[in-house]
Amino acid sequence: MIGRTILIGMADQTYQPTLSQLRAFVAVAEYRHFGTAATRLNVSQPTLSQALASLESGLGVQLIERSTRRVLVTDAGERLLGQAKTILEAAEGFVATAAGANGRLSGPLRIGLIPTVAPYVLPAFLPALAAHMPALAPHVVEDQTARLLESLRVGALDVAVLALPTQSPGLVEIELYTEDFVLVTPPDHTLAGRTDVPPDALDGLPLLLLDEGHCLRDQTLDLCRSVDARPVAGDTRATSLSTVVQCVAGGLGVTLVPESAVRVETGRAELATARFAKPVPGRTIGLVFRASSARADDYIELAQLFRDVAPVR
Repeated sequence: MIGRTILIGMADQTYQPTLSQLRAFVAVAEYRHFGTAATRLNVSQPTLSQALASLESGLGVQLIERSTRRVLVTDAGERLLGQAKTILEAAEGFVATAAGANGRLSGPLRIGLIPTVAPYVLPAFLPALAAHMPALAPHVVEDQTARLLESLRVGALDVAVLALPTQSPGLVEIELYTEDFVLVTPPDHTLAGRTDVPPDALDGLPLLLLDEGHCLRDQTLDLCRSVDARPVAGDTRATSLSTVVQCVAGGLGVTLVPESAVRVETGRAELATARFAKPVPGRTIGLVFRASSARADDYIELAQLFRDVAPVR
């Protein structure tokens, strides 16, 4: 289907689009890529393409312009995109209202978390969720911030837990907890054990960072820029905080970790920590969901459960 223009005829006046077809349209319109859209919706690319083709055929309107190099939303598609999103939100609200008719949260809940939060929150959160909201069926997705926000916008996720602010319009942000950044060092490092480290002490240090796309990497670099510190960048690259910390244990440098990760990550090797002088740099973690969602009250209740089991206070 990709690589040719589809000629659309007259609309079938009795045609009723399915929610799957509308989700396919919204996902392709948002991601501008069939493969990515299919992955986010957890369907095969042929299934996604067929759903979109059936929608266009039934409507008698071409919504997406396909070519071998790019995917574009047609003028008609742009006009209909907002209504498609509204219909999907209304359907979500309908199901949520039915699920909550017994006064308890129930049904499927798709939760996204960033990698520097998930391993340190889920061990306490998932058992608490099962105990307090047993009718819920959580589905967990760990991914980088940008992809979680994209999945939220197209309806592939219900909520996401990530660093605030997101600076994304159309989303509601609820603060869950704030945590300090801690410097992890080899045990014989000159800063090891100190509790009064000025942030500009990062200047010239061999600072190990997560790979591009991780918000903790961006936050660390923002901190360095704010104090005019220029750490020494090496060639070490890692996609997990655990790998970065193990590289510190191997003598390759130092790194910043959030307070919630300190106990877990430093307990796996011989390491030391150093803490910053006040005001201590850190980050705020929050729960994010679409402003148009009909389940806002449910998500506020969910946020309180996250606060109750937060790894830091």
